[in-house]
Amino acid sequence: MPVTMNGRGPAYRIHTERTVLRCWDPADAPLLKEAIDASLDHLRPWMPWAENEPEDLPAKVARLRRFRAEFDLGQNFIYGIFDREERRVLGGTGLHLRVGPGALEIGYWIRADEINQGLATEVAAALTRVAFEVEQVNRVEIRCDPANVRSAAVPRKLGFVHEATLRGNSPRADGTYRDTMVWALLKSEYPESPAARCVVEAFDALGHRIL
Repeated sequence: MPVTMNGRGPAYRIHTERTVLRCWDPADAPLLKEAIDASLDHLRPWMPWAENEPEDLPAKVARLRRFRAEFDLGQNFIYGIFDREERRVLGGTGLHLRVGPGALEIGYWIRADEINQGLATEVAAALTRVAFEVEQVNRVEIRCDPANVRSAAVPRKLGFVHEATLRGNSPRADGTYRDTMVWALLKSEYPESPAARCVVEAFDALGHRIL
């Protein structure tokens, strides 16, 4: 079922200092396929969906059609991360509704040749601002594998609190289970967080600036 948020969103397009975040279009399939295919060794230890890669181009088109449909229906907000010229996919991110009412979860991945440049932190900060200032949620979460040191550094830098580590809750492709760290930031904590100071612009489906 679609979920109606309380804010002015969804934000269809978000600009940060170095990136453009926008909802996927099926025409982005070749750019997305190139980014994933070039990063599989980097992604497979952390992203369960990477076990099903590489996909052929028609499968990528179908996947992006589904992402766009879910976005338009308010079911899930999955964004591509592009360079400012929108000629290259730098990764993917999203605001996910799966963590319950009044909350959003941020997920992210960065292509292998763009890691260690702070892009995940920049993108997560922007989506944190959108979640609190546009969608007006009470809580934002980031979840990651404790072994993924780079990923865990992102919420820490942005002022999120490590609330728990869920033991053996997430299945791997080989049938084993891994732990999951849960990081969270509350609406009351957000104004004093580093995330609140990031430079970002956000636009609705008509191109009107909403942040």
